[in-house]
Formats: sequence, structure tokens, C-alpha cells
Amino acid sequence: MTPDSCCVLNGGDGAWAFATLANRLCRAAWLDVSDVPRDYNYVLQTDDRAACGETFIPDRAIQVAADKRLIATTFAAAGVPRPETQLTASLAEAERLLAEQSGREWCVKFPTGCGASGHRRFMTGMELPKNWPVPLVVQEFIRLEQPEVYRTYAAGGQLFGWVVRRFPPGVPSSPWVAHARGARYEDGGQIPPTAATVAHAALQAVGLINSFGCVDLLCRPTGEWVALEVGTDGIFNHVDRDLGLPELEQELDRRIAESFWSRFGDWRPWGSGEWRPRS
Repeated sequence: MTPDSCCVLNGGDGAWAFATLANRLCRAAWLDVSDVPRDYNYVLQTDDRAACGETFIPDRAIQVAADKRLIATTFAAAGVPRPETQLTASLAEAERLLAEQSGREWCVKFPTGCGASGHRRFMTGMELPKNWPVPLVVQEFIRLEQPEVYRTYAAGGQLFGWVVRRFPPGVPSSPWVAHARGARYEDGGQIPPTAATVAHAALQAVGLINSFGCVDLLCRPTGEWVALEVGTDGIFNHVDRDLGLPELEQELDRRIAESFWSRFGDWRPWGSGEWRPRS
């Protein structure tokens, strides 16, 4: 395998949705953008995933990160600290859960939604659209005085970055702390060691720790950190780079580039000096 046999793979019917990210990765990682697979691929979009050959981000990890049902079973199998999460076959089964654990609040999450799309508080007698996928993702709702979600990233086996999403003053608050709903990122300072342990476990369980991914976490009022979900690039969605934090945005580019090219030993397309984006 040679550097010429690598690319950002972005082809097929959905390529338009990843075009901006593909161009960013082209500059950051010194890669060509191709609509046909090469030997080693940073996969964003393709209509024939089976023909991709080797991929930087494992295909299974991309699938798990895109489906909260798979995240729930993966976290449970690996013992990742998380909000209590149940997969139920029906609303009636979910209502029995609500009756049995009346001391908790619950929510229902759309399994493949992003940006908190479709999430809603769970209550007796509620109805869902007929096309809502099953099993239902019924998750403990952790009430916070100030709604906020923390995020850290991983590339090449290392965690980096620590940000928090909050609603700025003047923006209506919501229990669903999503960028798409008006929340904004702030520098979180140093990641607490206990949060780092949970984050590493979550990314390791899904198979993203050695390529690239992120994990969202909450801190319970008791001080316990729990992992909500993971994210990565490819096929279904991509990790938000619109942070409003230029230094971290650049670090994302650098870490991904260094992680991608690490399979070639010490060789780097930008030379022997420090990383820089391709002009």
C-alpha cells in the first residue's frame, strides 16, 4: 500500500451531503477525494460499502454510532456507565417499565435521529407516529438545573478536547441540548479523570478509539459521569466541526490527519515537520 492508494471516499447518491467535510479532510489529511474506493479509505459516502476495502473508521463502528439501539446494547455488553436504557417492543411494555420504576423520569429517543430530532419525554398514554422504529429506545431522563452536555474526542488511541454544550443567554432552553436547537459549544477546560475513564470505555466499546470519534456525556447531580452516545464520520452523519473554538477545530484536523497516516510509520505527506493543512 502506498499513499497514492488512499483517499476520502465520497461517491454515490448521498455524496452531496458530505461535500464540505470531504473538502476539509482533503486539506487537513492531504488526501484526494474520490468517488471510487482505493486500498485505504476515509469513508464518507458510497453506494457499495462492501467494495470499500480497508477503511480508517471501521464500518461496524459507523453503524453502531448511527443507531441508539446498537449503542445501548454495545454499552451494556461492555459495562459502560450510562443512563438506564431499555429497548422495549411497544409503548405498552414501556408503560409497564414506567409503573415499575416510578421514581425515575424517562424519555423516548428516535433511534437514528441526530440533533435530538424526535426525542420526547415519556409519559403514560403518549402516542408515537406509526412509522416509529422498534424496539423503542426508552432512556432514563436525567434532570439538570442547567441543561448541558459534555463532549470529548478520540483519534489514534488518545482522548483530546473537552467542550460543553449549553444554551446561551437569551436562547430558549430545552432538555435536548443540541447544536441544532440553539445550544453552543464552550471550552470545558480539563476533562475530569472520571469522565475520561467513561469516555475511553465508550469509544473502546464501539471500536472508535483508534480511528476517530466523539462521545457525549452527562454528569448526574450525584457527580457520576455517564455516556449518552458516540459519534463519528460516514454514511449516516458526521461529527460537528462548527464549534466556534478555532484552536480545537484545528486540533481535530491535525489529530485525524496524524491518526490516518500513522499506518505508514513515520512518513507524513506534509513532511518531517509539524502538521500543516495542504494549501
